[in-house]
Amino acid sequence: MSGRIPREFIDDLLVRVDIVDLIDSHVPLKKAGSSYVARCPFHSEKSPSFSVNRKKQFYHCFGCGAGGNAISFLMAFNHLDFVEAIEDLAGFVGIEVPREAVEYRQQKQDYSALYSILEQAAVFYVEQLRNNPEGVAAVEYLKRRGLSGDIAREFSLGYAPNEWDSLASRFEHKLLVDAGLLISKDDGGGYDRFRGRLMFPIRDKRKRIIGFGARVLDDSLPKYLNSPETSVFSKGRELYGLSELLEKDSKPKRILIVEGYMDVLALAQFGIFYSVAALGTATSKIHLDLLFRFTSEIIFCFDGDAAGKKAAWKAVQEAFPSLKDGRQVRIIFLPEGYDPDSLIREQGIAGFEEQIEGAEALSDYFFGYLSRDINLDTVEGQSALMSNARPYIEKIPAGFFREMMFGRLSGEGVGGALDISKKPAMLNESLIPRQMISKGKKSKASPVRIVVAHLLQSPQLIDVFEQRELDLSTMSFPGLDVLKDVLLAIEEIKPSSSAVLMEYFRGTANEKVVNTLINWDFFILSKGVEAEFLGAVDLMLLQAEESQLNELLTRERESGLDQEERKLLGKMLVKRI
Repeated sequence: MSGRIPREFIDDLLVRVDIVDLIDSHVPLKKAGSSYVARCPFHSEKSPSFSVNRKKQFYHCFGCGAGGNAISFLMAFNHLDFVEAIEDLAGFVGIEVPREAVEYRQQKQDYSALYSILEQAAVFYVEQLRNNPEGVAAVEYLKRRGLSGDIAREFSLGYAPNEWDSLASRFEHKLLVDAGLLISKDDGGGYDRFRGRLMFPIRDKRKRIIGFGARVLDDSLPKYLNSPETSVFSKGRELYGLSELLEKDSKPKRILIVEGYMDVLALAQFGIFYSVAALGTATSKIHLDLLFRFTSEIIFCFDGDAAGKKAAWKAVQEAFPSLKDGRQVRIIFLPEGYDPDSLIREQGIAGFEEQIEGAEALSDYFFGYLSRDINLDTVEGQSALMSNARPYIEKIPAGFFREMMFGRLSGEGVGGALDISKKPAMLNESLIPRQMISKGKKSKASPVRIVVAHLLQSPQLIDVFEQRELDLSTMSFPGLDVLKDVLLAIEEIKPSSSAVLMEYFRGTANEKVVNTLINWDFFILSKGVEAEFLGAVDLMLLQAEESQLNELLTRERESGLDQEERKLLGKMLVKRI
């Protein structure tokens, strides 16, 4: 694939990085025996259960189960995608990320130049707000809106002079055009896109400026103007204020979605730093999936007029595919004639937060909206509701929330306990309350899982395994496929650490089981690992042989065996005497 990061580089990067140094730069660690510990950054706890192992080069929390290698940590801690985490990790050790396609490498260089020119433009706009006589009008506007200098500085507000070439005369034309700051002309020249406007820099979650919003200071139109789509900016994928929100709190309890830049700023002025705004577009599933990476609760805040109610229904429709178990969406309609800015100034933070606490659950809003013109006392009305609601509920990912929405639709769910014993396909031990799991139900770890866990944690044990000269192709037992995949991976990449081996399985069908087994702690001294491993191998082979024997005996009773199978059965029975 064009621009793919070579796997060899990723493996080498994990070798270069010491995960203890990396995590310690984000979460202070303390030495505890052979490991390092801290309070887990991924859940609240009073005593440390977060452990970092330098030898194995991975971390594990015994409280919430979070675990992984250096790449996994950056993805989880800084809310990055895989490529972003690789880039940050490479920056941590001071090396460049190579690309397998020259053209993609050039593209990445151009992106860096775009980020740079956008940052320089933002600095220029801030200077104009402070020092240009024209900027006085923008400052006065901010004061009339009740915004402080601290908020203006925190959000890097600026002013674009009412000139045609304030940027064009200072920076390279092509970069300005590519960044959306300059409108080119047929004669090769160009003029500034933003003129005489208050400027709102838009940052991505990595704090890079990717575009601008701009507001006029008079009654001219358009009132707001955004950067056009560029290589680094897509207004349908970004949210204003998210970067500043995450700077304050990387794991907010909730995130409030409001309608405009000034709403975000006004709420921040009053100490509510958990609001964001879409950039002139309706809130989409892309927006919601992005926000659900940081919180489990999203609240939509709409004006109480007809336009606000129309926007609310569109937003709720977008939300259904994102509503996995553990997530919730609620809706606020402000009193007619108010927006968040005006309401919080009139009622104060206490009054506004009272509105937030009283937000309506998505389920209540949804059923209320669909049934507003239906007589539910009739069979026809009930049928219409079910017909209208079903297509939306079917978009919800499989889980308890989806089942409960269907239960409510059929009169079973909300208002009465949902009998989960009637939903066996949904259940697994991670979802069933602990008291519902009978004692002794959980079986001990199977020998093959112990063998695989040892190989994952100590890849060099493959030499010991191969000395047994086993022919796995003739065997059949549960877990054999995972064992074969792990052995093949070790042979192929010859990993220098468990972290490298863990990375090999990212995105594969075995990723989950590998991440589980690689974090098992056997509590045995290093000199006893080989003996423990060989004991597990012997037990695995014994169980495999037992399974094969039982299979042959069953087939002999039911359908008979051929000559070769009878010989094999005879040998196995003699061996057991």
